[in-house]
Amino acid sequence: MLDVKRLRVLREVASRGSFSAAADALSYTQSAISQQIAALEREAGTTLVERSARGVRLTEAGEALVRHTDAILARLADAEAELEAIAGLRGGRLRLAAFPTAAATVMPRAIAAFRERHPAVELSMVPMEPDESVAALKAGEVDIATVILDEGPPAPQYEGIELLHLLDDPMYAMLPIGHEHAGKARLRLADLSSEKWMLGATGTCPDTQILLRACLTAGFQAQIAFHSDDYLAIQGLVASGLGIALVPDLALVAVRDDVVVRALTDATPVRRIFAATLCEGYCSPAATAMLELLAEVGAAFCQGRRELALAS
Repeated sequence: MLDVKRLRVLREVASRGSFSAAADALSYTQSAISQQIAALEREAGTTLVERSARGVRLTEAGEALVRHTDAILARLADAEAELEAIAGLRGGRLRLAAFPTAAATVMPRAIAAFRERHPAVELSMVPMEPDESVAALKAGEVDIATVILDEGPPAPQYEGIELLHLLDDPMYAMLPIGHEHAGKARLRLADLSSEKWMLGATGTCPDTQILLRACLTAGFQAQIAFHSDDYLAIQGLVASGLGIALVPDLALVAVRDDVVVRALTDATPVRRIFAATLCEGYCSPAATAMLELLAEVGAAFCQGRRELALAS
């Protein structure tokens, strides 16, 4: 393996035409320059510099190595500049993954703020359900993912994942506008025990587990009418009188006129929203900045919810 520092010395010798001039330019002694060239020749396995009373001359091998040295040192300079830019958030990239309701609410606010502060960092975001995004994190395909956790310890797949709490996302009962309980300001979950429910399409969906557990806590087992992971589709099913649903606050940015949303008087089911990164992975300055912004946006959502509650 050729030593880059010695390559730099060889290039200086070629440029200056003598060991003494190269020594002056690099603040070395002439003896040190001679030793560096001798060591480089041992590494290269051939003579690179011919010495004579009239000075030094590069051999054919020396000239070839200097040509490559120029390219090598230029690439190293580019790499150092890029690393400095990334460290200063003047470059680099950041890959995000978000489940649908976070991709429509939390992430856009954080991305907009990030781009305003750090416009040179390349951002990308892919929609992924929490289990998919955790797998993508472990595979090195994304840098930060938003995930949903239920009460209790994280599932085994979260081993090796660092979680930053962003916000608690309460869930509300959604009913068709002509439902017998639609006129009530607040409902008990137990009042809805005989209803048909909309449920997530996948058994591992955190929202599904939250709904089922909340119903069991209220003393009944939910009867499932339809499965869907799309909250817009769920609104349509509810509006058509095919059942009711528990819908998280983040999914209520747009609510149809033919459904009503009611808070629950008993223990409100809650989705806990986190930003996930790898525990042992390198956390770039861009990732650190984005995590801080996601925490700010999460806090702003909670503050807005508190202000709305006080005003109502």
